[in-house]
Amino acid sequence: MSSGDLGEFIAGLPKAELHVHHVGSASPRIVSELAARHPGTVPSDPAELERFFEFTDFAHFIDVYLAVVGLVRTAEDVRTLTYEIAEEMARGQSLRYAELTCTPYTSVLAGVPIEGYTEAIEDARVAAERDFGLVLRWIYDIPGESGIPAADATLAYALEHRTDALVGFGLGGPEIGVPRPQFASHFARAREAGLHSVPHSGETTGPASVWEALRDLGAERIGHGVSAAQDPELLGHLADHRIPLEVCPTSNLRTRAVATLEEHPLRAFVEAGVPVTINSDDPPMFGTSLNREYAVAADLLGLDRAGVAGLAVAAVDHSFAPDGTKARLREEITAYLAERS
Repeated sequence: MSSGDLGEFIAGLPKAELHVHHVGSASPRIVSELAARHPGTVPSDPAELERFFEFTDFAHFIDVYLAVVGLVRTAEDVRTLTYEIAEEMARGQSLRYAELTCTPYTSVLAGVPIEGYTEAIEDARVAAERDFGLVLRWIYDIPGESGIPAADATLAYALEHRTDALVGFGLGGPEIGVPRPQFASHFARAREAGLHSVPHSGETTGPASVWEALRDLGAERIGHGVSAAQDPELLGHLADHRIPLEVCPTSNLRTRAVATLEEHPLRAFVEAGVPVTINSDDPPMFGTSLNREYAVAADLLGLDRAGVAGLAVAAVDHSFAPDGTKARLREEITAYLAERS
């Protein structure tokens, strides 16, 4: 099968995504709309924005990310961002289900009340399912670099302003200098309230941080977990306890977690029996898409159409979607493969 044929198959394959960031999913088109509302900080011309988004290095990614954060100033901005992301996910990536990682702390700091934030994402979620058939669920994450105050606030948002669509509690931001154990009590309270633990770990730090996420935060999935490949005991633990890694190959390349895609440990994870899902992280900002990440994974693992469809099923299986949604998506993926085999 040619790479073009497989790419076409991937483009239409019904998919779920478990590791994708809210602000980090803002494309130049969406940013242009927000920049027109708040002129002066970011170019609103689409051609200029395309150049602004061209990835150069990790520092540039941070600049772009913070620039977009600075454009989300009102509840209406939050609603626009969320709905427009959903449209691009559904129409461009054939996504049927996504767990979108949101960082409400930064929006509240920018002046959006948590009540307005919650109403905005919920309104967009309902409209996205109605208009595009995309089921959205939320993961609220702590921006780790902001420390305990951010953790306190994020937990309060999750517990006191919870909706049925909030399924997970996470931890993002830089890992170096942000030890996982300091957030143990926050994750304990979130888990007691029925939220799933899904921290980032082992992206830019060693296996010890993954062990901390498992031991201290009760992680049920690990965001990235690249360095787990360095520790055979950890790989065995992840495999034995069926704890999935949310793998984002191009993101790992861009952040220098891996030197080249060929050196990515995805195959090592699979050969060790560790469950994996394929994700895009911050797709426009890293110059990728979920379709491309599936193509990268297919190349690294030597997969055919059935193997790629298996990745899509794995994402459904390891999601926190309702059982009925999981069953429907599995059937849709199976039917899609059968039609094209």
